[in-house]
Amino acid sequence: MELSIASPEDLKIVQLIAKETFFETFAADNTEANMNKYLVENFSDEKIRSELTNPESVFCIAWNNETPVGYLKVNTGTSQTELRDGSALEIERIYVKKAFHGEKVGQMLYEKALEIARSLNKSYIWLGVWEKNRKAIRFYEKNGFAAFDKHIFRFGEDEQTDMMMKKDL
Repeated sequence: MELSIASPEDLKIVQLIAKETFFETFAADNTEANMNKYLVENFSDEKIRSELTNPESVFCIAWNNETPVGYLKVNTGTSQTELRDGSALEIERIYVKKAFHGEKVGQMLYEKALEIARSLNKSYIWLGVWEKNRKAIRFYEKNGFAAFDKHIFRFGEDEQTDMMMKKDL
């Protein structure tokens, strides 16, 4: 497994892995209409290009040989989806293809986020995770995160509750 920082030239790769992993993770628990709406709105060429060219966001792709198998997106400053605290780094997304769960890909991506946060002298890392995604919650708890708040995540026509979790560095 290798990691690489994504550039705007990686748009199609990021878009593909983002759509695949999001669908695998959440399709079974959501309506087809809400899933399709979310995928179209959040993983369009325009949206991914904007995120890839944002200097306050970093994407990292996990590779198994020539195949992308997961990715990470972190945000600082005003790119953070909620807190926008200059002393924090947000992990907006860590997703791994189901076929690679248990292969430590998520851990590698998380450790990259930790490395980025420390290199930027951040005080803490925070994230939002769907309250029904018990596997992800356990992963973050195992890595020292604790819940500190909740927020509403719009998913198509649904309002879902995300736990907000943080880890002091």
